[in-house]
Amino acid sequence: MRAARLLRMALLVQSSPGLTAEALARELDISRRTVIRDAQALQEAGVPIRAERGRAGGYHLAPGHRTRLTTLHPTEAETLYLSGLPTALRDLGLSDAADTARLKLSATLLPSLRAAAESSVRRFHLDAPAWFREPSAPELLPDLARAVWSDRTVELSYARPGRDGAPHRVVSRVLEPYGLVLKAGVWYLVGRVPGEPTGRVPGERTGRDAWRTYRVDRVTALGPAPGAEDPFVRDPSFDLAAHWRDRADAFARALLRTTVTVRLTERGLRRLPDVLESASVSGATPAATTAPDATGQVTLDLPVESEDIAFAQLTGLGADVEVLAPAGLRARFRAHARALAALYGAEPERQR
Repeated sequence: MRAARLLRMALLVQSSPGLTAEALARELDISRRTVIRDAQALQEAGVPIRAERGRAGGYHLAPGHRTRLTTLHPTEAETLYLSGLPTALRDLGLSDAADTARLKLSATLLPSLRAAAESSVRRFHLDAPAWFREPSAPELLPDLARAVWSDRTVELSYARPGRDGAPHRVVSRVLEPYGLVLKAGVWYLVGRVPGEPTGRVPGERTGRDAWRTYRVDRVTALGPAPGAEDPFVRDPSFDLAAHWRDRADAFARALLRTTVTVRLTERGLRRLPDVLESASVSGATPAATTAPDATGQVTLDLPVESEDIAFAQLTGLGADVEVLAPAGLRARFRAHARALAALYGAEPERQR
């Protein structure tokens, strides 16, 4: 365990010279005192690592020294081949580069490790999109990926969903694109609005901060931001995975702009998660639920993205759901029920 940590520490210092003891402690999930002890152990093992003071201080390796990895454990070689997602790489326009990288990696591995690594792709495959949803890469995704790679500020147009069935409203935004996230087959862009507070400095945040999340399939136009000829300076403290974990729940809740009140049978309540999961907005949970009445039915408030989506979701429950509010949505279900009654009220005419 310690040997693996020492190796990782040496590689971190090699790839990012000047890391402080505090930074290495965070990366390695150890104490600052342990970092100092590990640095001493590396020195005793012949790795020329040293700590420097001052503004450009931190830990460095001696000039010209590089840690060389001459061996890989078979499990390490296998996991290298599992680190890429074929569908995501194709969507980003990187599948050819990934194939070339795998060929180069294979050429450097011992024959026994090469077989172990190649066997992993025959055993594991990640299919990111959800069932019954045809995967499609948004048209502007490769252009956004290039902007993310090159740290180029962009101006994008975005179709913002209207409330309660209102038409989409197209808005424009200048954005520093920090990263792309693939969630259940849907691509999201995480970016920062230049000049707005990030919320990272105590007392800085006032209202909504500079970080934004957009569904890529709702980006309708994309181009360079006016006057932004040079790459933007990326916030070195930004961690895309940590940011997504922090904001994902809030982002999902922000999509749920409307609340409908429904009454469900016991079977309808049991089927509700499946209906929501198969719809375009998933993860909605009841905000308030009453105790079952004498007939076993429950009344609850359900957050949804819009009345249109609520109608599409809840019709799948048939007679196991009754919409109580809002009145406009209840009227739509009433008209739908009448249309079904008229359609099925008579025997079908036989084709001659």
